[in-house]
Amino acid sequence: MSEINLALGAMEFGTRIDEKTSFALLDQYVAEGGVWIDTADCYAFWQSESGFGGQSEELLGRWLAQRPGVREKVRIATKVGWEPLVVDGFPEQTEGLGTAAIDAAVETSLRRMGIDHIDLYWAHRDDRNTPMDETIAAFGRHHAAGTIGRVGLSNWALWRVERARGLAANLGVVEPTAIQSRYSYLQPRPFVRGHVHDHRFGWVTDETLDYVENQPAWDLWAYTPLMSGSYEREDRPIHQAFDHPGTTRRLETLSKVAAELGVSRSTVVVAWLCGGTPPIRPIIGASRREQLAAAIEGARLDLGTDLRTELDRPW
Repeated sequence: MSEINLALGAMEFGTRIDEKTSFALLDQYVAEGGVWIDTADCYAFWQSESGFGGQSEELLGRWLAQRPGVREKVRIATKVGWEPLVVDGFPEQTEGLGTAAIDAAVETSLRRMGIDHIDLYWAHRDDRNTPMDETIAAFGRHHAAGTIGRVGLSNWALWRVERARGLAANLGVVEPTAIQSRYSYLQPRPFVRGHVHDHRFGWVTDETLDYVENQPAWDLWAYTPLMSGSYEREDRPIHQAFDHPGTTRRLETLSKVAAELGVSRSTVVVAWLCGGTPPIRPIIGASRREQLAAAIEGARLDLGTDLRTELDRPW
């Protein structure tokens, strides 16, 4: 089975999504050629009675322990930076990206998942209260120790990404090589706040695409690519940030292409993301097997030049 350019989002595993369902989705994903599993040390504090995260990583640890040999087939990506320090402390009182926070989070994530290294370690957000060289040096030390592999930056402004890269080069430590932000086929109106979970720089822009396209070793990951089911479900209305004529035209085109191919609109969106320039790795937070199957179908679907041109035509 060939690898698919699709990450499985484990955010709600162990909280909203129960263990049996989570295990089934993980098994399905791996059986279909899935490799990357994306989580965070803070998932999902807002759904936990404790007010703190860790449930997703703990569930992944139980799944890995009950599937001998599967660790060699999958790569684990987790994050640091947003775990609340006190109940109801998010977002003001969170762990941040200081040395002590990163050291503690790496140790905790490894213990929860029962693994000896994290394949891709994300700075979940930019912590401007901590000197960036402190953050980069801490990541570098863990990379040198073998506890983390690659480093990624999520919800960072591009100028800060480039500064982090320069600092890493100057310090002689591992440089970040991945960006994670929100992205989908529909695009919000410029400068509309509140549509990306209050992450000011949490949306892929043309500048992001250009940056990654010109950095061959870099990966671009997209969270919420299917807009929480809004492409398929009438009870999940599209956010008002997307209320503009371009959305109307894009939805019409998306529906036309999906009907022509005999697949869902979500499948087409995944295909559009995976097969674009640069290719984007969507993070799929499925809660049902059919949702994951549709996304996997999209990851394998070649839209061809004509359909992609139609989907990309000016608004």
